Amino acid sequence: MADTILGAIIAGGAARRFGSDKALADLGGRRLIDHAADALCGAVDALVVCGREMEGGTCLGDRPQPGLGPLGGIAAALDHAHRNGFASVLTIGCDMPRVPGDLMARLIATLPSYCADAPILGHWPASAADALLRHIGPVGEAAGKNPRLSIRGWAEAVGATPIAAATPLVNINTPADLAAL
Repeated sequence: MADTILGAIIAGGAARRFGSDKALADLGGRRLIDHAADALCGAVDALVVCGREMEGGTCLGDRPQPGLGPLGGIAAALDHAHRNGFASVLTIGCDMPRVPGDLMARLIATLPSYCADAPILGHWPASAADALLRHIGPVGEAAGKNPRLSIRGWAEAVGATPIAAATPLVNINTPADLAAL
């Protein structure tokens, strides 16, 4: 599995601005999380969902604990990938229903890398699993105030290359964002 890529949908957010479970919100008769899975299909060898339980697939709890935001989901995916022989992890948020194929290809071609406009969309080496846990450090009850939980901060710490999207990305944060599609 030397060159295999694990796809990871980061889906554990509280969706405060959205007001309900974004991952399950309907867009064109399909859940947002299904659109995110479609964006990864063809680019990855296996798929996991991080930060939530769902039937029909592999689900991972955030590492080292829940409530860490997207970086906790990325840490879970990297740990799973590392323990299961994957070379890297391609991550996407559950609220990103449309990602240009050329952007995915550019992310895959560069390791590590992330989308400059939406750092949750990134390509990370599985071998960085332990380094990410060290980067996050002790969290405890003050997890939400931990500055080490920034994806962009992690990306900079590991020297990830920012990749610019050629066209604006669609990211659903509010019901109005969803309605605009």
